[in-house]
Amino acid sequence: MSNGRTVMQVLESTVEKHGDSPALRVKEGGAWRATSYRRYRDDVRRAARGMMKLGLEPGLGVAIIGFNCPEWVVADVAAIYAGGVPAGIYTTSTPEQCQYIASHCDAAIAVVEDAEQLAKFVAVRAELPRLRAIVVMHGAASGEGVHTWSELLALGDAVPEADLEARMAAQKPDDVCTLIYTSGTTGQPKAVMITHDNVTWTAEQAISLLGVAAGEQAISYLPLSHVAEQMLSIHGPMRLGVCVWFAESLEKLGDNLREVRPHYFMGVPRVWEKIQEKMQAAGAANSGLKKKLAAWARGVGLEGQRALEAGRPRPLLYGVADKLVFSKVRERLGLDRCRLQVTSAAPISRDTLEFFGSLGIPLYEVYGMSECTGPATISLPGRIRTGKAGFAMPGTELKIAADGEVCMRGRHVFKGYLKNPEATGDTLDAEGWLHSGDVGTIDAEGFLQITDRKKDLLITAGGENIAPQLIEGMLKGIPVVSQAVVVGDRAKYLAALLTLDAAKVVQVAAACGSPAKTAAEAATCPTFTAALQLDIDGVNGKLARVQTVKRWTVLAGELTIEGGELTPTMKVKRKVVNEKYASEIAALYREP
Repeated sequence: MSNGRTVMQVLESTVEKHGDSPALRVKEGGAWRATSYRRYRDDVRRAARGMMKLGLEPGLGVAIIGFNCPEWVVADVAAIYAGGVPAGIYTTSTPEQCQYIASHCDAAIAVVEDAEQLAKFVAVRAELPRLRAIVVMHGAASGEGVHTWSELLALGDAVPEADLEARMAAQKPDDVCTLIYTSGTTGQPKAVMITHDNVTWTAEQAISLLGVAAGEQAISYLPLSHVAEQMLSIHGPMRLGVCVWFAESLEKLGDNLREVRPHYFMGVPRVWEKIQEKMQAAGAANSGLKKKLAAWARGVGLEGQRALEAGRPRPLLYGVADKLVFSKVRERLGLDRCRLQVTSAAPISRDTLEFFGSLGIPLYEVYGMSECTGPATISLPGRIRTGKAGFAMPGTELKIAADGEVCMRGRHVFKGYLKNPEATGDTLDAEGWLHSGDVGTIDAEGFLQITDRKKDLLITAGGENIAPQLIEGMLKGIPVVSQAVVVGDRAKYLAALLTLDAAKVVQVAAACGSPAKTAAEAATCPTFTAALQLDIDGVNGKLARVQTVKRWTVLAGELTIEGGELTPTMKVKRKVVNEKYASEIAALYREP
C-alpha cells in the first residue's frame, strides 16, 4: 500500500517533532522517572541491533511476557525495527502456553519480565529448538543464552547502524509487523497477523477522532499482549508524542490514576464494575445528608446523560450537581481531566453504564477485535447511546449479514491468521469482509448494538435462538450479583449460574432480614435466596417468556482467569464453565 506508513517512519517522525518531550514514565524508588522520545527511539534502535546480534532474522518471532513497563514497549518496537515479529504473551500463561506461542511464531528470542517468567521458558526450552536467546527485563540473568536487559543493549553497540537501516528499509507498509494471539475461548489461540499499515492507519483514525493532542498523558495497565492496549500505549502515543505512564500494578491502579490524571482512560467492563462496587460501598457508609445529596445529584446526572443522548439541554441544576458532587468524584478517581472514559473488550451491563452516567462520567463504548486492529465502532461526546457500541470509524465499512453477523471492511482489517489458511478463509471472505462472529443490529442513526456471539447463541428445545449476554447483563444489574452465566442450550428452559459480590452480601442480607455474613452463607439462606428470587423475577418481567430464567444457583466462588473460566480479557469461556460446573448445571434441570 504505497500511501501507508511503517511503524519506524512514524516513530522517527515523532522524534523529529517531540524528541525532548517525555514518552514513557515509570516509578522507581517511589519517584516517577521519565524517558524522552529521543531516548526511547535510541533504546529501540540499540535493542533492535542487540536482537540482530542474538540471531533475530527477518520474519522470526520475538515472544514477550511481562507486566507493562518501558522495556516491554521498547522490546516490541525493537523487534519490528529489526524485521522480526513481536508476539505478546499474557502474564498468566502457563509454561505450556508460552511454549505453544513461542513455537508457533518461530521465536528466536524471548523477552521475559523477571525470574518467575524466565522459569516458564526454562521449563520448556528443550521443546523450542529455534529459540536462540532469552532476555530478562528486570533483575539478574543466569544460564546459557540468558541475558540481562542492559546486556541486550550493549550487544547492540557491536552491530553497525547501517545493518539496522537495511532491515528497516526492506519493510513495506503491507508487511506483517506484529502478531496478536487471540485469547482462545474455544481452543488454542490463533495468531492475528497485523501489518504496519493496519496499526499506523488505525492509530491515525483513532487519535483524530478522539481529539488526542501532543503532550497529553495516558496510563498503561491492561495486558500489552492485547491489541487495544498496544494501540493505547504504543502506536497511538507514538504518532503524537503522548506520554505513557506505566501503572505499578493492578492493585495500585487507583493510586496511580490519581497521580497521572490521564486525558483518556480505557477500562474493560470488570474494571468499571470493580470501581462501581467500591464507590457503592463507600456511598452506603455516608451519613443521611451526604446520602440525600448524592441521591439527588445522581438523579440529575442520569437525566443529564439522557438529555445529552437525545440532543436536549441538560437539567437546569446540572451545573450545581457537577460542582457539589460530580467534580469531587472525578477528582477522587483521578479522572478530573479525563475527556474520554472508554469501555471495551467485553459486554458491559446497562446498570454500570447508568451508574457512571449518573455521576457525570459517561462511559464511551468502543467495539472491535484483534482482527481489525482494535476499534471498528466508537462512541464520542455528543454521539453516544447507552447500551450501544457506537458508530463506524471513518474508513470502516460496516454491514449486518443475512444471518445477523456483524461484518466490517477497511484498512484496519488484518492480513489473516499465521499458518492457518482454513481459519483465515472462515473469517475473511473473498470481498475482504471480516466476519466478526458477533450478532448485532445497526439502527437508523448508524449505531451498532451487539446482541451476542454467534457461537454463544443458545438454541432451546423449542427451537428458539436466545442471546445469553443480554440476559446476563440484566442479571448483573442486580446489586448483589457480580457475575452471571446463562445456560440452556437444547434444554426446555433457561437457567443461570450466579456469583455474589462479597462486599454487598452483608448489606443486602441485613436489608432482607437474613443473618448471612458471607456469600456461602447467603447461598444457603432461605430468606436471602427468597429476596434474590424477587430481584430475578424483576429481571424476568422485562424479558420475553422464552428468555426468562426459570432456575438458578449460586456458585461457591468467583469465575476467574486463574480458574480457567475467563480469558485474560475477562470473556467467559462457556465451554470451560459448562464442563467445570456440569453437576451444578445438571441439578438445575432435575425434577424438583
